Amino acid sequence: MTLPGSLPGEVPSLGVGVVGFGWMGQVHARAYARLRQHYPQTPLHPRLVAVADTDERGRLLATSAYGFEDAVPQWQDLVAREDIQVVSVCGPNFVHREVAVAAARAGMHIWVEKPAGRNLADTLEIAEAVRLADVASAVGFNYRNAPAVELARDIVTGGELGAIETVTMSLLSDYAAHPDGALSWRFDPTLAGTGALGDLACHGLDLARYVAGAATGDVTEVVADQVAFISQRPQATGAVSHFSTAAGGALGPVGNEDHASALLRYASGARGLLTASRVAVGEQCAYGFEVRGEQGAVAWDFRRMDELRVCRGQAYQDAAWQVQHVGPRDGEYAAFQPGAGVAMGYDDLKVIEAGRLVASIAEKRPIGATIVDAVVAARLVDAMTRSFDERRWISL
Repeated sequence: MTLPGSLPGEVPSLGVGVVGFGWMGQVHARAYARLRQHYPQTPLHPRLVAVADTDERGRLLATSAYGFEDAVPQWQDLVAREDIQVVSVCGPNFVHREVAVAAARAGMHIWVEKPAGRNLADTLEIAEAVRLADVASAVGFNYRNAPAVELARDIVTGGELGAIETVTMSLLSDYAAHPDGALSWRFDPTLAGTGALGDLACHGLDLARYVAGAATGDVTEVVADQVAFISQRPQATGAVSHFSTAAGGALGPVGNEDHASALLRYASGARGLLTASRVAVGEQCAYGFEVRGEQGAVAWDFRRMDELRVCRGQAYQDAAWQVQHVGPRDGEYAAFQPGAGVAMGYDDLKVIEAGRLVASIAEKRPIGATIVDAVVAARLVDAMTRSFDERRWISL
């Protein structure tokens, strides 16, 4: 990513507001703050103006540790300000649509975490507000920003694997595996929408489309299954994270899925397989993909983010895998590390995301994952939900 601009110190500022200052809001703040350190030629300098959060401790942290100029309890006060040009929407899923639409209508660019909306209708409403306001957007599909993912995309789109036959996406986590996990908003479909589909599967769907979409075309049909393995959980008292437990509390029903799987058919004739689970004991952030073609394959695992497993340029049988470590020639690696073997981290992917949003604002064209990509993922999640409900293949 080349960010055109003048020399550091001559860059106009971009007023930043963040709604929701939990872990993800803090990640966004760090990404804005680090942007010029990694991209000195960025055309706009993010200025941390204000945070909106109902938690007083979060507001104090934002001003005392992160350097925000102001912190307010209500997001409505934030989107009414004239000194903010871009808003990060990092609160729970049930506030995404309302905040993002209001910010866009106020002429603010938006960076909204996935899933952009609780459902397809929410996401379409955000996309329409962005379109009508003619503002830039970014969506938190951060895994596509890993240099190894960019390398995989180059290999696939360059035809080195031949015609693509299968795309496998696996997103496994144990954050909800404990049966005493608190019944937070994440398990309520009116607040969260879907469960593992919206939280995890949407990442896999975006990765598959980003890496192999040019070779496979769009998904044309899908059939899906889902289940809530833990049907009841102890009710939460007060604000909790999705890792919190609440043993002994009164039990309440889980309203969305713990585990989902799907078969996909692509326009090219390729086939896809998706598995996503939030209750996979023994797995933490086991997110990755395998793309197999008639002449080779590539595979990536987030837990070994800077490695790409590659099988190419060999005979059809008895071919061997090789591990390729990314380096300064791959993706955005050079903006973070001087040579191969020096690990990048999760926060680095969000810096890249922030950089692409700022470039989108400056160049007045979409760069990186946008609300349009969120709509594509939301359509697929909606189709998977309908497939399960109706017990049939769904055409898109």
